[in-house]
Amino acid sequence: MGSLRIVAIAACILWANATIATAGPWQANGFKVGEVSATTAVVWTRLTKNQDRIDRPEVQPIIYYRNSKTGKLLLKPDDGREDWIVENVDNSVANKDTVYTPVPKYPEGESLETVDGAVPGAPGQVRVRYRAHGSQPWQETQWVTVGAEQDYTHSFRLKDLKPGTRYQVIVQSRLEEGHSGATLTGEFGTAPAASEERAVSFVVSTCQAYIHQDDREGGFKIYREMEKLHPDFFVQCGDFVYFDRMAKNLDLARWHFHRMFSLPFLRQFHQVVPCYYMKDDHDTWMDDCYPQMESVFMGTFTFEQGKQLFREQLPMSELPYRTFRWGKDLQIWLVEGREFRSNNKDPDGPHKTIWGAEQMAWFKQSVTESDATFKILMSPTPIVGPDRENKFDNHSNVNWKHEGDIVRQFIAQQKNMFVVCGDRHWQFASEDLETGIREFSCGPASDEHAGGWTNDMVRAEHHYLNVTGGFLGGFVEHQDGKPTLTFRYYDVAGKPLYEETFTAK
Repeated sequence: MGSLRIVAIAACILWANATIATAGPWQANGFKVGEVSATTAVVWTRLTKNQDRIDRPEVQPIIYYRNSKTGKLLLKPDDGREDWIVENVDNSVANKDTVYTPVPKYPEGESLETVDGAVPGAPGQVRVRYRAHGSQPWQETQWVTVGAEQDYTHSFRLKDLKPGTRYQVIVQSRLEEGHSGATLTGEFGTAPAASEERAVSFVVSTCQAYIHQDDREGGFKIYREMEKLHPDFFVQCGDFVYFDRMAKNLDLARWHFHRMFSLPFLRQFHQVVPCYYMKDDHDTWMDDCYPQMESVFMGTFTFEQGKQLFREQLPMSELPYRTFRWGKDLQIWLVEGREFRSNNKDPDGPHKTIWGAEQMAWFKQSVTESDATFKILMSPTPIVGPDRENKFDNHSNVNWKHEGDIVRQFIAQQKNMFVVCGDRHWQFASEDLETGIREFSCGPASDEHAGGWTNDMVRAEHHYLNVTGGFLGGFVEHQDGKPTLTFRYYDVAGKPLYEETFTAK
């Protein structure tokens, strides 16, 4: 990245961190710019009752479980079983002698609007103003009224943008016409045109549990460190919130988004770096979930509601699988791994699928049609692995071998195509022993979340293995007149740990 561009971006960030306010409604969840292409972008925001999140770590919802036989409310079963959660997840739960149904409660005098991380919404109106960086006149959207039905959120779809251009953004709120509210400012850059040869950088993260924050004031250190790199975009590979333990109804599920995305480091980062989000199991519904799954463990919160929240709480495209071109040398594919999948327990074979037939056809066709120098599949779950032997939820597992082989063999037929994945709580770079395709697992968002593997468990597939928190960076550049792609791993403090560079074939 050129020095003049870094100076320009740094100046933009200083401007972007400004908050101008006279009165509410506020935007305590900040705003996000996502789904950026060369000519389009989506700006998401949410109106809130208060200017800031509620910071009371000691005040949390309490999830009790009602014993179906005795009616007692328990924090855990009273029969000594350690595997009761697993039993509640099982499809045959209706046939069990004892079922534990979640019952959310709050400390005396508290409510969902007063617990830690609460960001109550507020009705009002919102609009976006934007312009190419400089003295060009501002363009603006219409004022839009938001309400409780969509959790006071709205996504604006900006069109006819200029490729490869930095844009300033102002997101304004008001109670009604004639009443001023709060204003947030930010920045983003559009993708270069497909014919433009330009350096591009990006960062990737996954698996961030709210309880595993590593900075008391800001949330997660990696967001501060990723921002320092001035990336062109950010990819979140899923499990950005964990519903399982406490999201037992729709309101509690929304609270998971509110508390996570009101953390200061995340707010600041998203107002200057455009994002692409994917969901996995924990941020769709629960561990290893699929559409046909039945469970009382999540209370009244359903798989379908989880799908809807992903679109409500984030900037999104029409389809959950999509592709974006970033200049002559890079194209990325973001896939959906929950909405179309078969039952994990089905026997492997031609009819068992994670992606579904339509997504598979789209993937193959769009990859085949692409003339980008480097192609990257961004997957919420591993394609290559290796993974733990007791896992049965992704393409690297034995019970998904049929479709996994199809994906791996197709990628192996492409020039300069790689896989970046999330889901695993450790960093690794691997090579499929049969096809030779390369996979880079970005690892968890904090050291506190790292685990599930050990550094001495090196397999033949591994080029790099590190059970640590951090993030992955990608850098498309030109060296000696040839396009190169570098994957670089970082720890949570931004220290480089390992890298590999590939020259285009």
